[in-house]
Amino acid sequence: MKLPVIRHLHKNNDVEKLQSAIDVLECFTEHRSCSDQDMDVVGELLTNLCGAVEVHKMVEDGMTDRDAVRTFAQRVMGSIDQ
Repeated sequence: MKLPVIRHLHKNNDVEKLQSAIDVLECFTEHRSCSDQDMDVVGELLTNLCGAVEVHKMVEDGMTDRDAVRTFAQRVMGSIDQ
């Protein structure tokens, strides 16, 4: 998870574009030739894309961009610590 990447994706793409990219990457991982290294890279991309979607949702609910990114990061870090 890279917050600058999430912020960039959020600012430059709408939710529909992000969701389309997520769908394509998920489909890619289902192919039998997808290696462990590919899965690692795609996993990182999916994390950033899903983070951007979550940030969009929080902004729509009234948060500022900055607060939404921080809240998302805290939520992720909190789930890792559990």
